[in-house]
Amino acid sequence: MGIIVQKYGGTSVADLERIQHVAKRVINTYDQGDNVVVILSAMAGVTDNLINLASEVTKNPDRRELDVLLATGEQTTAALLAMMLKSMDYPAASLMGYQADVVTDCEFGNARIIEIGGERIKELLKKRAIVVIAGFQGHDTRGNITTLGRGGSDTSAVAIAAALKADVCEIYTDVDGIYTADPSICSKARKLKEISYDEMLNMASLGAKVLQIRSVGFAKKFNIPVHVRSSFSDEEGTMVISEDAGMEQLVVSGVTSDKNQARITLKKVPDQPGVAAKIFSPITEAGIVVDMIIQNTRSGGQTDLTFTVPMGDFAKALEIEKRVAEEIGAEKVFGDENIAKVSVIGVGMKNHSGVASIMFTTLARENINISMISTSEIRISCVVDEKYAELAVRVLHSAFGLDAE
Repeated sequence: MGIIVQKYGGTSVADLERIQHVAKRVINTYDQGDNVVVILSAMAGVTDNLINLASEVTKNPDRRELDVLLATGEQTTAALLAMMLKSMDYPAASLMGYQADVVTDCEFGNARIIEIGGERIKELLKKRAIVVIAGFQGHDTRGNITTLGRGGSDTSAVAIAAALKADVCEIYTDVDGIYTADPSICSKARKLKEISYDEMLNMASLGAKVLQIRSVGFAKKFNIPVHVRSSFSDEEGTMVISEDAGMEQLVVSGVTSDKNQARITLKKVPDQPGVAAKIFSPITEAGIVVDMIIQNTRSGGQTDLTFTVPMGDFAKALEIEKRVAEEIGAEKVFGDENIAKVSVIGVGMKNHSGVASIMFTTLARENINISMISTSEIRISCVVDEKYAELAVRVLHSAFGLDAE
């Protein structure tokens, strides 16, 4: 008898009809003899409505109380599914994050999981109960309710699967798997049968929104197979697995684009030891994540330094760097919000040369200028003008032989 963890997103539990559909899918798995643990998101739109409700009370809601409020979204769906399963004569019990002993740090709104006790879950499974757990939430060491941030239910599901040593964690969503590119951008994108943890980590960090990046990190750390599939069909989805699990290795397995990027440039920065620390330390202290960095050395002991940040942090980062520029004697600071990051990803790149050449040649053929480049063992990213992002995805998808036949 195995343990199957199933996670259903907001669109999968958007109303009572869809929750009933989820109940039938859960029962089908249970009737095959497996133990089933279900992790649920809030109904689609509920979290945003709760945030709006809090903002009507105050423009700056207390973060602890906001977590208490937001956790009610998942509590509602967990209770409703458990009620529905019981009404269909199946044993079920709902647990909130604290009841499932999901222990987190104290960072309200974006807490990280420290450990999962799981004893209560295991006790219920021994009784052959279907355990329904509210995702997205846990409790800190002081007993406060915490939430895990956007996409946190994915992280809840994979972490609980790891704690239970589950056979697989099934992530049910409104798409039927992971594609070689965003199908809404590239009509020739095709569904992947399998993808490695490292490839998925890169795709999640570079614009693909199918899986939350922290959930992929958990899956890799504890070697939990993750099956991404649609809750609206019975088709097989995409397995996220270890690279050495006998998977086919494409040279490039995916092309992504991320328009949620902005660029900041400091001109004529003194080329001296310690200057880079003065530029980036205040950014770090402000909690802003810097992605790509490029430095162009000038004559006369000066350099130009450019880096990218998430669009939401652009205004704050630009304000910080204007102060830093005065302090270090840089000539000026300016930014650009009309950029996008286009990336090609694939574990097969480790053993193949010429990927960068194909990428650069393909973009040049379309007169798409590259302003920044960064690489890793299995990824190449280029910053281009935002207006060319979708074209870049399509032509690179074709250039690397990923188009569906």
